[in-house]
Amino acid sequence: MESDSKVNRRDFLRTGITTSASLAALGGITILPEKVWGANDRVRMAVAGIRGRGGSHLRGFGQVPGVEIAAICDIDDSVISKRLEDMAGWNLPKPQVYKDIRKLLEDKSIDAISIATPNHWHSLMGIWACQAGKDVYVEKPCSHCWWEGHQLVAAARQYNRIAMHGTQGRSAEGYIEGVRKLREGVIGDVYLSRGLCFKWRDTIGIAKVEPVPAGVDYDLWTGPAPLKPFTKNRFHYNWHWIWDTGNGDVGNQGVHEMDMARWALGVGFPNKISAIGGHVMFKDDQQTPNILNCSFEFDMPDGTRRILEFEVRHWMSNTEADIGLPGFGAGAANLSETAGHAHIKQPKAMCGNLVYGSKGYMALTGYESYRTFLGESNEPGPSATRGGNNWANFINCVRSRKQEDIPAPIEEGHITATLIHLANTSYRLGRTLKFDPVNQKVIGDEEANRYLRGEDRGFRKPFTIPEKV
Repeated sequence: MESDSKVNRRDFLRTGITTSASLAALGGITILPEKVWGANDRVRMAVAGIRGRGGSHLRGFGQVPGVEIAAICDIDDSVISKRLEDMAGWNLPKPQVYKDIRKLLEDKSIDAISIATPNHWHSLMGIWACQAGKDVYVEKPCSHCWWEGHQLVAAARQYNRIAMHGTQGRSAEGYIEGVRKLREGVIGDVYLSRGLCFKWRDTIGIAKVEPVPAGVDYDLWTGPAPLKPFTKNRFHYNWHWIWDTGNGDVGNQGVHEMDMARWALGVGFPNKISAIGGHVMFKDDQQTPNILNCSFEFDMPDGTRRILEFEVRHWMSNTEADIGLPGFGAGAANLSETAGHAHIKQPKAMCGNLVYGSKGYMALTGYESYRTFLGESNEPGPSATRGGNNWANFINCVRSRKQEDIPAPIEEGHITATLIHLANTSYRLGRTLKFDPVNQKVIGDEEANRYLRGEDRGFRKPFTIPEKV
C-alpha cells in the first residue's frame, strides 16, 4: 500500500504549478523564475543551526561536488566561532555569517537551506525558506506538532520547492533493497513492525535559573516557544526533553526507527493510537517520558489490519536480533566466558526495526543493512549492507527539479512526524485516540486536536505558523 502522500504528490505534479502571480498575491512575496542549472553551476547552500547535527550538515554538504556552503546561521557566537575553525580545517571557504534566519533568507544568491535547529524551529524556518524561493532540507522531525508539518507540506507544494526530510535511512541502499524484498513477499504477508529505540541516557539533573550566556540570543533561540527563564536544561541538547521545544526520544533518535517501521509496513496515517509510559528512576527537569510504549493500527483497503509497535527505553537494553547502532558495542556474537557460561555482551544502544510476516521476519539494523529469517527454524534468507548519500541525493534533486526522485519527501516526513505527535498526545492525555487519515483529525476529541495544533504550547509572535502559506 502506498501512503496517502505519494498519491497527493502525483496529483500535485499532474495538475501543474500555481501561477507566480497568484503565489505572490498570497504573501506579498516576489516569485523568481525557476533557475535552470548548468553542469558547472554551484549550488549555494546555507546551514541554520550548526552546533550538533548541524556540524554533520556542514561536512556532508561540503563534500558534495559542486556545492558551496555560502552561509551559516546560529544564535550562539561561541558555536559560530567553533564552526568557522572547523570549516577552515575541512578546507571549506569561509561563509557569510548570520544570527537571524530572516536576514539570511533575504540573500537571493542562496539556492537552498539546510535546517538543523531545535525541533520547535524546523517547520517555521522551512516555510519561510519555501516562501523565499529556497529549496530546503529539514532535519527530523520536520515539525514540533502536526499543524506545523501540515503547513510545511502546503508551502513546499505551493512554491514548488524541493523539500527533503532528514530521515536519511531512505537514502541507504541496504534499506531500500530490504523494503523492496518485503514488497516482493520475502517474508510473506507482512502484518507487524516494531521500532526500537533503546539508549542509555542518564539523568539531566535539576538546573538553576541563571543569566543567558554571553553571545547567545536567547529570545531568538526561543522563537515560537514560550519565553521561559534561561537554564542549561532548556538549552543545548537537553531541550529535547522539554515539551515546549522537543518531542522526547520518540521524536529524536526514534523518528528514524518510526519512519523505517512505517515504510517497511507500507502504511500512511494510522486509524488508532495508544501510548503509555512515564519518566522513571530520575527526579529531574525532564518532562518527556524515558519509557514509552506505543501501538498504531492501520486499516488496509482489503479489509485487513496492520500493526506498528514502538518502544522507547532509556536504560537497560538487550540484543533484539542484534540491531544495535555502530560504535555502541552491539553484537550478539560478542561472547565471553564468565562464571563458566557464555555471556552475551550487552549493547549501549539498540535502535532498529523488526518486521514480521507469515513466512518469517526481517531485521533492519543500525548498520544500513537488513537480514531475513525464514520459517519456524529461522533459516537465513536474503541480506545486504549498503549505505547511501542523503546529502548528494538532495543536491541532485535541487539540480534536476524532479520531485519524484526525492528519497525522503517532506510529505513522508510529515506522516512519520504525525505518528510521533499522536503517540505523545495519547501519552499526555492518557487515552487512546481514533484518527481520520483523510482529514488528519482525531475523531471526537477536540482536546487532542488542540495538542496536534500546538495550542498546549502556543506560538509566540512574530514566530507564528501562517494559516495561509
